Amino acid sequence: MKTSILKLSHQKMNTKKLGTLFMSFSFLLLLSSCITRQVQRVSPDQQIDVSGRWNSTDSKLTADAMIDQILMQPWLEDFQKANNRKPVLVVGLISNKSHEHIESDIFINDLEKTFIGTGKVRLVQAGDKREELRSERAGQQDYASNETIKKWGQELGADYILQGSVNSIVDGFNREKVLFYKVTLQLTNVETNEVVWMGDKEIKKYIRN
Repeated sequence: MKTSILKLSHQKMNTKKLGTLFMSFSFLLLLSSCITRQVQRVSPDQQIDVSGRWNSTDSKLTADAMIDQILMQPWLEDFQKANNRKPVLVVGLISNKSHEHIESDIFINDLEKTFIGTGKVRLVQAGDKREELRSERAGQQDYASNETIKKWGQELGADYILQGSVNSIVDGFNREKVLFYKVTLQLTNVETNEVVWMGDKEIKKYIRN
């Protein structure tokens, strides 16, 4: 008799626990259904900084500022006077030495687009894009018609190469943090290795959680 009472009491306790778990689970489902995500389309030119990390706005503003610096220096006028033509530039390696992952291709594309937009220099491809072009040219030697085949040795040689790096410093305490980015670029004469220009752009962000 005592064993039966204990079993019944144990079953009631299990039923009560199951009921509590079911109510908790139902409450979580109800709560999650009330949380909705909102997505809003905005202009690509709109400046939005959600996390404080390096973003598309930083990339574009830095590229515009750096190109302005480059084209205002004496090297450009000196080259045009000596050669009576626009200089040919290639954008080389931009190393990411910052604390976070930065898509260097986006920054390089911003630099190249700004360069072309000025109309003051000529730009040639570098890196993987250049190798893809050479591969296409190689394929044409076997498969393209004689009238359309592109010749070897006709590439436009670069007079200058632009290289640089992105560095950062993080300073934080409790709920406050300061992110400091410094982009440094150098323009070098390909033939002589002479550095004809060097400049930098700094960005500082204060974040409070």
